[in-house]
Amino acid sequence: MSFRSVFISVFLGTSLIVAAIILNAKRPLRDTAQPSLEFVRSTGKCAECHRKETSAVVHQFERSRHAAEGVTCLDCHQALDKQEPLEHRGFTISKHLTAKNCSQCHATEYNQFIKSRHAAPAWAAVLGHQDFTPEQIAFAETYHKGAVDRDANQLAIKEGPGAINKGCLGCHSIGKPNEDGSIGTCTACHARHWASVALAREPETCGQCHMGPDHSQIEIYYESKHGVIYNSYKKQMNLKAHPKKLTTQDMPVPTCATCHMSGLEGLKVTHDTTERLSYWLFAAVSDKRPTYQQGQDAMKEVCLKCHTAPHVEEFYREAEVVVEATNEKVNEANALMAALREEGLITPVPFDEPIEFLAFDLWHYYGRTAKHGAFMGGADFVQWHGNYELLVKITEMKQIAKELRTEHARSKE
Repeated sequence: MSFRSVFISVFLGTSLIVAAIILNAKRPLRDTAQPSLEFVRSTGKCAECHRKETSAVVHQFERSRHAAEGVTCLDCHQALDKQEPLEHRGFTISKHLTAKNCSQCHATEYNQFIKSRHAAPAWAAVLGHQDFTPEQIAFAETYHKGAVDRDANQLAIKEGPGAINKGCLGCHSIGKPNEDGSIGTCTACHARHWASVALAREPETCGQCHMGPDHSQIEIYYESKHGVIYNSYKKQMNLKAHPKKLTTQDMPVPTCATCHMSGLEGLKVTHDTTERLSYWLFAAVSDKRPTYQQGQDAMKEVCLKCHTAPHVEEFYREAEVVVEATNEKVNEANALMAALREEGLITPVPFDEPIEFLAFDLWHYYGRTAKHGAFMGGADFVQWHGNYELLVKITEMKQIAKELRTEHARSKE
C-alpha cells in the first residue's frame, strides 16, 4: 500500500472518530447518562431511573455488602404475602418494607430480634397492646412478662400526638407491629440501602435512641475508658469484619454491639440484646432477670477477652451494690407516694400533681442513670448525675409531703 493510501485511510478514520465524538456530545443526557453494564448487573434495572431521581440510594447500595454478594433491589423490595403491593413502572414491589423482607435471608437474626425488648416491648412501652395480635402478645409475654400486655403510656398521652409521633415513636418504632404479621424494622440499626454491619457497630447508631436523661448509655459510654480508647483508635479497627469471624484484632476496643451482640472470637452472635443482661435495669426497682446467671455469665465471657477474672468479678460486685442502694432510694420514694395517696393528700390520677413528676424523675431519670453508669463504667453518672440527684429529689418530695400534711391538719382545725 502506498504512503498516499495509508494517509487517506488514517485521515478518514480519524475524521469518523472525531465526528462520532461531536455527535455523541450533542446526544441528550438521558441517552449518555445510562449506567454501565456492570452497574446494571449489580443493582438491577431500578438503577436506571434511581440514579437520576434518588441517586444517593444507588451509591449507598453500590457500596454495600448486599451489592458485593449480587443481591438486587428486587430481591429486597419484592411484595411478600400480606404486604400491600405497589405497581411501579412495570414492576410489582412492596409498598412498605418490613423486617419480614429481611427475614427471607436473615431468619436467624430476625428470630433472635423478636425475643428482645427491641421488638414488641419497645412499641408497647408507648402505645400498649392495642396494635398487636393475641399471638404476638402471647409470644412477647413469654420473654418479657407485662411488657406488651399493658395500657398505653399515660405520660406520652398527656404530652400529645406530636410528641408521640415525632418523638417517642422515632425510637420505639423499632418494635412496630407490621400489617404482614412481622415486628419491627431492621433498618433502625443497619440503614436502608447500606445494610451495614459496620454502621450497626458504631456507638452513635445505638446512641440515636439510647441517650438523654432516661437512658443515657451513649453519654456514659463516652465517659468510660472504653469510649475514650475507641475514639482514639477507631481508625485502626475493622468494623466491617464478618460477625462470625470477628476477632479482637478487628475490634480490640468494645462498642455497644461488641458487648451486647457480637460473636467475638467464637462467642455466640445474637440479635437479642437482652441475652447478656442480668438485671431489669430500666425498671423503677431493678430485680434480677429470670435468666440472671445465664445472662451474667454470657456478658462476663465478653469481658474476659480484655480483663482478668478478678477484675470482672469485682466490677460486677460493685455494680450490684449500686443497684441495691438505688432500689432502696426508689422504694423509699414509692412508699412516700403510696402513703400520700392513702391519706387522700394526692389523687390517684397519674401526672396531675408536681410531686408525681419528682417521683417519676427520681427513678426514670436518676435511678436508671446511676444503675447504667455502674454497669458501664461511668463514674460521674453513678454519682453526680445519679445518686446526688436521687438525694435532691427525695428531699424535695419529703418537703412537699410535709407541707401537704401540715395544710391538711390545719384544714381540720
